[in-house]
Amino acid sequence: MRFHWGWIEPVMPVPYVPTLGPVRPGDLLPELFEAVVEIAGTGRFLPYDKDRRWSERKAERVLVGAIEHDRRQTLVPTLAERGDGVVKVHVYGAAPDGLSAGADLARKLAAVHGAAKARVVWFLGPEQPEAYVQGVGTRVQLKDFAEGPGQAPGVPVREDKQLHERAGFAEFAEQMAAEGFAFLHEQMRAGTVGPVLTVLHDGRVAGAIGPMETMADAGGAVRLLPQYFGVLPQYRGHGYGRALWRAAMHWGHQHSAAYQLLQTEVGGASDQLCAAEGLASLGFVNQRDV
Repeated sequence: MRFHWGWIEPVMPVPYVPTLGPVRPGDLLPELFEAVVEIAGTGRFLPYDKDRRWSERKAERVLVGAIEHDRRQTLVPTLAERGDGVVKVHVYGAAPDGLSAGADLARKLAAVHGAAKARVVWFLGPEQPEAYVQGVGTRVQLKDFAEGPGQAPGVPVREDKQLHERAGFAEFAEQMAAEGFAFLHEQMRAGTVGPVLTVLHDGRVAGAIGPMETMADAGGAVRLLPQYFGVLPQYRGHGYGRALWRAAMHWGHQHSAAYQLLQTEVGGASDQLCAAEGLASLGFVNQRDV
């Protein structure tokens, strides 16, 4: 399967590659699209796939034989084999019936592959009103370290390479399980991830961001990988979230990261923080079950 890039590029408002996620503008998009198709079904990770730090086998693959690609639009379906399975159809195009066509394909493929969920994914540029993405979208944010790490944290932030349970990280992780910290706690105990930055309140963990790790992208540039990030509800409003964020940016800058890409819930606390800290919006990734 080879893509006609002249068909896709004009209708791609956000640089986003199925199974890989958002990439930096100007990166090797044609090569990345070809690469995810080439390894589809092998279970292998591409060397620059951020998900390879969590597993030995790639759990999502492009359904190559079901790709629909013409001058009007491109539909790229994927199958995620985690849980009961999810089929997602990524819609690149401006055709009026694009989303309905994507939804129809997602439902059909979910039935064929026995997946419990069918989902359609579409994209909007950063100039689009936020009202269009409320409840269905995340904003893709870019931190460019060429502009420096930003301001220093306003409160002390600790870097933990090993767990210090006396500070209550296990309790923190349990309370913040919905934000992924229970999973992160397991990875920390196994010693498989990088350090985690924490902020304490009366000697107990009140907030954390991590793991702090970098990885080279397809072009060889070092990027700071996305982290789990959260502050306990009872300690919000003390500036802990901003301090953790700024400490993470300083960590990335000190470890030679060129940039970081994040997806934040539109209108959420992280979204507002990123905007206040000067990150650039690259647009919106939207999805809904069909």
